[in-house]
Amino acid sequence: MHRSPPARSALALPEQAFFATAPQRAALARERLFVDGQRPTGLVGEPIIQSWQRCLVAHRRPGERLAFDPVTPSRRHGALQRSRPLLEAARPALERLQATLAHTSVRSFLCDGEGLVVHSSPVPGESEPVLGLASRLGVNLGEDAVGTTAPGLVLRTGQAVTVTREEHFFDLCGRLSCAAAPIRDRHGRLAGVLDLSTEGHSFAFDAAALVGLYASSIEDALLAEPDGDTLVLHFQADPRLLGTPLQALAGIDPQGRVAWANRAARSLLGDAELLGRPAAEVFGHGLPTLMASSGARGPQPLHLANGLGVWLRAQLQMAPGPSSDESEGRRAPAALAPTLEQPVAEASTPASTSVSTPAAALDPTPDTAPTLAEHDHRLVLQALARNGGNVSRAARELRVSRGLLYRRLAAARGPQTEGSGT
Repeated sequence: MHRSPPARSALALPEQAFFATAPQRAALARERLFVDGQRPTGLVGEPIIQSWQRCLVAHRRPGERLAFDPVTPSRRHGALQRSRPLLEAARPALERLQATLAHTSVRSFLCDGEGLVVHSSPVPGESEPVLGLASRLGVNLGEDAVGTTAPGLVLRTGQAVTVTREEHFFDLCGRLSCAAAPIRDRHGRLAGVLDLSTEGHSFAFDAAALVGLYASSIEDALLAEPDGDTLVLHFQADPRLLGTPLQALAGIDPQGRVAWANRAARSLLGDAELLGRPAAEVFGHGLPTLMASSGARGPQPLHLANGLGVWLRAQLQMAPGPSSDESEGRRAPAALAPTLEQPVAEASTPASTSVSTPAAALDPTPDTAPTLAEHDHRLVLQALARNGGNVSRAARELRVSRGLLYRRLAAARGPQTEGSGT
C-alpha cells in the first residue's frame, strides 16, 4: 500500500534526524516547544529553554507585536540619575568600543541593573528598524518586556550569554543576534549590562569575547572610583598584563580588609568570599608590605597566601576632603601655620612651598602602623622627606593636590585650641 510522504512543517526543517547547524537546531527546538509542547533539551542552551518557558507561562506568544516603548519619563529620568556613576566609569571604554565597531554592523547598548537602556551607539534608522526601536533611552530590554534576549538573560542569571537570531522568543527579534555581559559594583551587585547586537546578520567575530573584555574594563573603572581612603592593588602573574583589562584589581579599606575585588582578582586568589577578610589573610602579607609597593618605581614580585607568584603594583587612593579644587595659589589652613617655615607662596612661586616637620616624623623607615589611615599619613610624610619638605613636589609625586596634602597633615595634627600661636 502506497503512503504519501509526511507533510513538511512550516519551518521547512530537514528530514534528517541530525541537525548539523545551530540555526537548524534552534528551529527544531522552537517547533518542539511552541508547537508540540515538548521540552527541547539538548537542542539549545538551558538558559534559553528556561526563558522560553517563562515567556509561555506569562501567556506570551512568539508572533506578538513588540513596541519597544520607553518607560515613563519620570522612571527614565530616575534611571539616568542613578546610572551617573556607571556612565562616568563607562565613558572611556564606550568611546573605545564605538571606535572598534565603527566599520561593522554591530551596535552597543549599556543597560542599568533593571534593564533600561541608558546609552547606545548610533543606529541607522532605516537599515536597522528593530535596533532603531530598541536603542532609545529608557527602553526596557528585560525579559518581561521583550522576551528572550542577551541583556534579559544576563539580568536573570548574572552570567554572560549570546543569543542568536533563532533563539529569541519573539519573531520580531529574530532579526537580531546579541551578546551581553554583566557589570558588577564593589558589593557584587549587578550594576549594568553591556550588550552588542547586530540586525539581519550573524556576528563576523567572537562577540562574546569582545563584550566580556569591555564589560570587564567598565567594571574595573567602576570599582576603582574613589570611595574613601583605599589601597588599590594591581596584580597579575605576568607583569605585562598590568594596566590592561586583564589585570587583577582589589581594594583594601582603612581597616586593612578587602573592600572589593574584580573577576581577575577573584580568579587568582581562588576564593569567591573575599570581601571583608583581612588583607594579610588573603594576600599573605600585611599592610606594611603592601603599602611599600606604592612607593616602588615598578611592579614588585609577591607570593600570595595560596602560594601563587604575582607581580604587584599598589596605589594609595586618598579621598578628597570637603573641597578638592583648591588652586595652587591658596594658602594653607590656619591650623597648619605652626608647621610652616614661611607662608605658602602664591601660584607664581609654587616650588618654594615647603613644610617643616620633626625629623622623627619624616624618618622613612618601614612602618608597622595597624591602619590604612596611619599608613596614609606616613606615606605623605615620607614623600615630603624625599622632596625636602617641598609640598608641590610631594603632591606631584603622590599625584594629588597640594590642598589635599595640607588637609591630611592638618587632620593628623588634630584640632587646635582657639587662640593657639601661629
